[in-house]
Amino acid sequence: MPKYRKNPPQLSGDLYLTDGGIETTMIFHEGLELPYFAAFPLLDDVKGQEALQRYFHNHCQIAATNKVGFILEAITWRASLDWAKKLGYSKEGLDDMLHKAVEFLVPFRSEYETEDTKMVLSSCIGPRGDGYVPEDQMSINEAEDYHSLQIETLSKTDADMVTVLTLNYIEEAIGVARAAKAHDIPAVISFTVETDGKLPTGQTLKEAIEAVDTETDQAPLYYKINCAHPTHFDKVISTDEPWLQKIRSVRANASKCSHAELDEAEELDEGNPEELGAQYRELRNKLPNLNVLGGCCGTDSRHIDAICKACFS
Repeated sequence: MPKYRKNPPQLSGDLYLTDGGIETTMIFHEGLELPYFAAFPLLDDVKGQEALQRYFHNHCQIAATNKVGFILEAITWRASLDWAKKLGYSKEGLDDMLHKAVEFLVPFRSEYETEDTKMVLSSCIGPRGDGYVPEDQMSINEAEDYHSLQIETLSKTDADMVTVLTLNYIEEAIGVARAAKAHDIPAVISFTVETDGKLPTGQTLKEAIEAVDTETDQAPLYYKINCAHPTHFDKVISTDEPWLQKIRSVRANASKCSHAELDEAEELDEGNPEELGAQYRELRNKLPNLNVLGGCCGTDSRHIDAICKACFS
C-alpha cells in the first residue's frame, strides 16, 4: 500500500534528497549498456540488479547519515509504451516491469526510514519523445491518453507519487498532470531548459508553469527543473514573482554544456561536486520553497553528498 500518497511529507519544507544521474552512472561508472538510455531493463539482469543495489544504498546512506528525507525514484523514465516496444516489451511486459521497478525500492524504505529520514516512493516518467528535442509534439488530449497507460499501472503500485522528468513543451506536461489527477496519484512536473533558461520550444518557465496550473486547476504537487546546469537558469529565477514559489525541486546536470554538446560528447563531464553544491545553496536563496534536491546527467552520490553538505550545514 502507498504510505504517503495522501500526505507527501516533503511538502513540510524540510530538506529532502533524491538520487543523481542514474543512467550516466550505470553507463560510465558501472560499464553497463542502456539501449535508448533506458534503465528499467537492468531489473531483468543480475549484474544490473547488483549495480542498482549499490547505487541506491550509496544514496540512501547519505540521507540517513545526515538525517534528511529521501525520494526513492523508480527507474522508469523510459518505461512507457513507445520506448518499451523498441526494447522488445509488450504492454503486459511493460506493466510487469513498472510493478517490479517500484517493488525494487520497497526494501530500501524498510531499511533506511526513520522519523528523521522519511523515504517517499516515486516512479519516474519521461517524455514520449526525445528529452532534448521537442519533435512530434502531441496535443493535450494525445499526451493524456499516452501517459495514462503508464500512470494507471503505477497508480496500482506502492508508489506514493509520479515524477515526470525532462519535459520540453507545455502540452505534454498538461496531459501528464491531467492523467495523474484522473488516476488519483500526485504528480510532480519537471521541465528542462536550454542555456538561455527557456524550454527547447522557446517557451519560458513562467509560461509553462502558469499554463499547466491554469489548465489543470493547479493539479501538480509541485514543479521541478532537471537536466540543465544551474548557470542555465539562475538568472530566470532572480525575481520574486509568485510562480517561483511553485518550484520545490531541482535535479541539475553536472556539466555546464548545452544539450547539443552533451549529445555529442563521448566522455562524461562530471563537473565539480563542491562547486555544484555551492550553486544549489544559491538556488535555495532564490527559490523560497526549494527543498527537494538531486542530480541529473553526470552526477552521482559524490555530487548528492556535496549538495547535502552545502545546503544542510
